[in-house]
Amino acid sequence: MEHNEPRNETEAALYDFKEGLGTFTQKMPKIAKHFNAFTEACFEEGKLSQKEKQLIALGISIFSQDEYCIIYHTKGCLDQGATEEEILEAIGVSAAFGGGAAMSQAVTLVQECMTDLNQYKQ
Repeated sequence: MEHNEPRNETEAALYDFKEGLGTFTQKMPKIAKHFNAFTEACFEEGKLSQKEKQLIALGISIFSQDEYCIIYHTKGCLDQGATEEEILEAIGVSAAFGGGAAMSQAVTLVQECMTDLNQYKQ
């Protein structure tokens, strides 16, 4: 189901990211092509599942305080079937390294994303 207008802040951020990536791709197609191919290869199923890779990416996003990636990889975790408990455990590991700054993103942005994204999954 396509939506023209975002239903919440999480969707708005995802739309902004997609739009920005589209603009970059138009202006720098060669770089975008290679970056996208590299990223897709990194997230392919391998010895680690795609869900595990999304959980790792979420943890790194939280540690690096990258809000767009936090939103994107929270969605990736949910899309790959990660449970709330698995996501919260990944957050705990991130906070062990990133301290209060990582935890603040986890208890606000990640939880808001999970709520926003799960409310339309029925």
